[in-house]
Amino acid sequence: MSGARLLVIEDDPEIGSELVTALTEQGYTASLAGTGGAAVAMVDRRPPELILLDLGLPDVDGVELCSVLRRRLPGTAIVVLTARSQERDVVTALDVGADDYVTKPFRLRELLARTRAQLRRRPQRAEVEALVVGALRLEPEARRAFVGAQEVALRPREFDLLLALASRAGRVVPRAELMREVWGPGWFGDRKTLDVHVSALRRRLAAAGLKSGRIVAVRGRGYGYVAGL
Repeated sequence: MSGARLLVIEDDPEIGSELVTALTEQGYTASLAGTGGAAVAMVDRRPPELILLDLGLPDVDGVELCSVLRRRLPGTAIVVLTARSQERDVVTALDVGADDYVTKPFRLRELLARTRAQLRRRPQRAEVEALVVGALRLEPEARRAFVGAQEVALRPREFDLLLALASRAGRVVPRAELMREVWGPGWFGDRKTLDVHVSALRRRLAAAGLKSGRIVAVRGRGYGYVAGL
């Protein structure tokens, strides 16, 4: 799949640069992120078709980041890079959504072959069903939201927040869980950021005709999405 967008998440600059160079020589458009925080910001700007994820990152837990990326990018292939001593983490990463793993030190030809295999499978995996909760309809792969037949224009964070809440409709999602999923596990900004985005999201949904009160706050716990027509 020549020209596919790939993201390498690797904190070792030498390994990361070598991977980007090798992938570019194969005809891919490859980028490098040295931290989990940088990776989340990059996928928000332009989602890749495949991610090579090193579990040993300096700012976040690699398995947790894998889980966050899988929720946000349901159609993107994720290949984990890890040392053999991290076998337990590999199993956990596969359980939370990784598609494959390669142990370090790895053979470049094998990694490239696994990359090609995952990209060949992507068209089948990318056909993600829409999430429908009452009058709300979300298309995770296309990142589009609808209230009835009307499309709702959402910013990237707002869409991720709505998806996180709607996919758990009927239960309260803790604030910390929402912050990790939407802003990434390395976020250290203002804690009021979540409340500001919830307020904006409520306004946009109401303007599209969704009945008020769908996104509810539970004091001291978090937010929830109330299902209904």
